[in-house]
Amino acid sequence: MASVTKVAVVTGGNRGLGLEIVRSLCKKFDGDVILAARTEKDGWEAVKQLRRESEVTALFHQLDVCNPTSIQALAAFLKKTYGGLDILVNNAGIMFKTDSPEPLSAQVQKTLAVNFWGCLDCCKVLFPCLRPGARVVNVTSMYCRSTLRDCSPTLRARFTDPALTIGQLESLMTHYQRCANSGTCHVNGWPTFAYGVSKIGVTMMSAIQQREIAKDRERRDIVINACCPGWCRTELGGSRAVKSAAQGADTPVYLALLPPGCTSPQGALVSDRTVHSFG
Repeated sequence: MASVTKVAVVTGGNRGLGLEIVRSLCKKFDGDVILAARTEKDGWEAVKQLRRESEVTALFHQLDVCNPTSIQALAAFLKKTYGGLDILVNNAGIMFKTDSPEPLSAQVQKTLAVNFWGCLDCCKVLFPCLRPGARVVNVTSMYCRSTLRDCSPTLRARFTDPALTIGQLESLMTHYQRCANSGTCHVNGWPTFAYGVSKIGVTMMSAIQQREIAKDRERRDIVINACCPGWCRTELGGSRAVKSAAQGADTPVYLALLPPGCTSPQGALVSDRTVHSFG
């Protein structure tokens, strides 16, 4: 029989920002916290690190956001063990350095695979598990705004169309990949900053998801937001970043623990606990 214990899942939870989100939720959330990581070794080492450093207990479940079978296995585990899911923090992400020797086509493929498609696939599979009052936090970046400005006017209009659907968003991201593969990004109005484009996708995905779930009278108390943690001293952010990973975790955890009945923020781009415009 499934437990009535509440449960939170943090993807990419074994290091950096994800690890700090797990650490904070272990202290503040009244339920189990599952640290999801791509490899068993990294996941269990992170769980041991948290116990050693902070005397908090996180659980571990393997999750490769680029592997549909892995996502399905996590969903099956949540349904069987808990009967649902209360908090989902989609944190897993990658970013290539500006001096990376990888060709643009490879950078776009790998970045979108994790940051956009991996996040979207996790949502598609795990959203049916969400219980009433659940909270979803999709980690994005304020780079989404500057990268959107670098898009052509036509692309900006398509991304910010208030009637944009998930299917149309998927088509836009697929088009970006095709342009990167053919070397035609500039002629088609696309920037070459794969990370920024992936985060445009995550930000718009979150707005669409909130709009769609609000149409369901039985699920309209579920809240979904996109969150920029800021420039953090992590493997992704580098050592010169202005925030520690723990400071970066503040806003994602704040959104994950929004109280029942909250009406704002919803479907928003949030950084430093503040809603920011997009588009």
